Amino acid sequence: MESLQARVLGALGRFPHPRLGTDLLSSGTARDIVVDQATGHVSLTVLLGRDDPATLVRETRAMLRAIEGVTEVKLQVRDPAGPPKPTHQPPAGPQSAAAGMPAPQPVPAPSLGAIIAVSSGKGGVGKSTVAANVAVALAQQGYRVGLMDADVYGPNIPRMFGVFEKPMVAGGRIQPLEAHGVKLMSIGFLVDRDAPAIWRGPIIMKVIQQFLRDVEWGELDFLLVDMPPGTGDAQLSLVQSVPVAAALIVTTPQEVAVGDALRGARMFEKVGVPVAGIIENMSGFTDPETGKRFELFSSGGGARLAAEVGAPLLGQVPLQPGLADAADRGQPVVLAAPQSAAAAALREVAASVAQQLAGRAVELPVIHG
Repeated sequence: MESLQARVLGALGRFPHPRLGTDLLSSGTARDIVVDQATGHVSLTVLLGRDDPATLVRETRAMLRAIEGVTEVKLQVRDPAGPPKPTHQPPAGPQSAAAGMPAPQPVPAPSLGAIIAVSSGKGGVGKSTVAANVAVALAQQGYRVGLMDADVYGPNIPRMFGVFEKPMVAGGRIQPLEAHGVKLMSIGFLVDRDAPAIWRGPIIMKVIQQFLRDVEWGELDFLLVDMPPGTGDAQLSLVQSVPVAAALIVTTPQEVAVGDALRGARMFEKVGVPVAGIIENMSGFTDPETGKRFELFSSGGGARLAAEVGAPLLGQVPLQPGLADAADRGQPVVLAAPQSAAAAALREVAASVAQQLAGRAVELPVIHG
């Protein structure tokens, strides 16, 4: 019987590279291939250039998993161009100065409406919950809304909307999925749930650019972008790709979260993106039986952050019994419990966002000469 290594190499030698017109093996796209005959484990490196489709990695993984005898596939993705080479005199500016490379110039995308980054300094503060509910609340107000899940390391939007199928491709463009009146795109629709996201900066930039340019969003009033926590590659990739109208910063009342959120707000300020406001999530819990309020995560952090940043405190969203269960069922709280205090606070946030930014798609000036 043919060895497992021979079957793996043969499959790679037959799998077409969509851009190069040859196979993954002869093109050198698949390399560093290690096959363990005893365990069925396969590991390899896949070179994914800026012009290659991001789905190539997922398709390669699925192809290898389908080979008889393969029990596990580990892929390491690399950019064939390698890391950017620094120049002798790095240009001034906050985005790419440390890397010694000029920052890419954002390209106007007026059809996407006002692009809003929903960000936080740390994980676990409910950023995706806020993004999902504000998007649905805006759609309830009659706006055309898209929600792009840019948290490539932990995409939660599919579960929060109860949508898990893979999007269709028509005319070379990805068709966004839709739920509760919101158009959706997430890396969670394109990769296996258990696939680890071992991606470096160039790959993250490619995914974000593909979601912005190759998805058939149609005409939107708002595109909310659920960012990963922190101030890393995804945030810079977004602001370098398209003009971002504003950022919403989500925090909890405790000082640890506020300190991290402050760094996130300062990052957006440095790249010229105004902070439209602060949302304080998990802002206390009121016992429905006694009416007594408990400050489980301290208090006042959102107001202090808003004062330091010089942005409005758009809302204080209280802890809501059943909110997490509803989110796991794909039901944002503005739909699952529309009369609740949390839903009311999130609708107020959406109303404030609409008042500030409706009709404010950001376009770059045209330079003649």
